[in-house]
Amino acid sequence: MVVEWPFFGELSRALALKVSKSFDPEIVVGVATAGVVPGAVVAAMLDRPFHSIIVSRRYRSAAVRETPAVLSSAPGDVMGRRVLIVDETCNNGDTLRLAVAAIVNAGASEVRTAVSFKTGSYIPHFHGLETESRIVLPWDREQIVDGTLVPNPKYDAVE
Repeated sequence: MVVEWPFFGELSRALALKVSKSFDPEIVVGVATAGVVPGAVVAAMLDRPFHSIIVSRRYRSAAVRETPAVLSSAPGDVMGRRVLIVDETCNNGDTLRLAVAAIVNAGASEVRTAVSFKTGSYIPHFHGLETESRIVLPWDREQIVDGTLVPNPKYDAVE
């Protein structure tokens, strides 16, 4: 599924509306890198402070990704607060589980999760769209090479 900017914007808007109906976070935390974009949109629409946390998979090779790890500390502002963690997708939940654990360990009073795309078995508290498709996000489709936007070769096979 190739996602265009307008669709991603509307999906982020819908996610913020879903959250607002049953949860009132005091802080929104986006999982860097890709979760920062929807997280910032949701935070802006809810008029809440936004922070990020880095949970990333390091690559052993081009084809093999390691288990994710938290690479930054949780924001100190989460202590005693209701926190919404936002990521762009979730499949098996490894990344979100690590982010939740880091935020809980930093003293958050309540933590809920939201993703733009639910693509697997993990069930976040909120999601914009559920699909089994491979997701190609707008910011992943192109790269800048020598000052020029070119298609990202990583997605050559995706139409």
